Amino acid sequence: MFMKLRFFLILIILAVFQVNSQEIVTADKYLEMVSERYSSIRDMEAYVTIHSGGVDMYGNLSFRIPHYLRIDFTRPAEQVILFNGELLTVYLPSHRSSLNQHVSRRSGSREGGGLFLFRRNYVASFVTDPNPVPLEGTQESVVKIRLGRRSSTEGFREIILNINPNSRLIRRIEARTVADALVQIDFFNIRTNVGIPAMRFVYDSPPTANVFNNFLFRDTE
Repeated sequence: MFMKLRFFLILIILAVFQVNSQEIVTADKYLEMVSERYSSIRDMEAYVTIHSGGVDMYGNLSFRIPHYLRIDFTRPAEQVILFNGELLTVYLPSHRSSLNQHVSRRSGSREGGGLFLFRRNYVASFVTDPNPVPLEGTQESVVKIRLGRRSSTEGFREIILNINPNSRLIRRIEARTVADALVQIDFFNIRTNVGIPAMRFVYDSPPTANVFNNFLFRDTE
């Protein structure tokens, strides 16, 4: 009788020990692991869709460390967004205009790898729990992390990251502005470390385009 009771208690103790010895994955820890995954990416290609204010945009995205980004849109056709760390260029074919914004080296510097800005400026929590759930409108499953802003100065009051649990890459971003407008960005056919050449981030607007410099703000050192 006592032998059976002791054996039963040992089983309970072992079971409790195994549960307590497992690392509890918090949302912040999970976001850290995703950030580490992005820190290992030298370059990336993807097809992106952007939905905002009833407007749908589609294009091919290219990224290369430390801060090169280009989107060649198929809708609107021929529209281009390019950032090389010092100059942001937006070509709007419908207006035959090229908008340029110079950025100081300090404001364009790489403060940290991975998802540094997300982790610094937002507080992470799981939308429900760490388990993957269906991604709306698809047959995929994702881990959903909600980011709440730490300061009222952030342009988005809430961001939801939909993360592929296998690749730990962001599949969808849902960002809600302070005016309660929703911006959704989906990433398809993501390919990492494919060897994108630096020349891809060289772009000259058509010679007939009207050029507007510093359309966002006047750059100062």
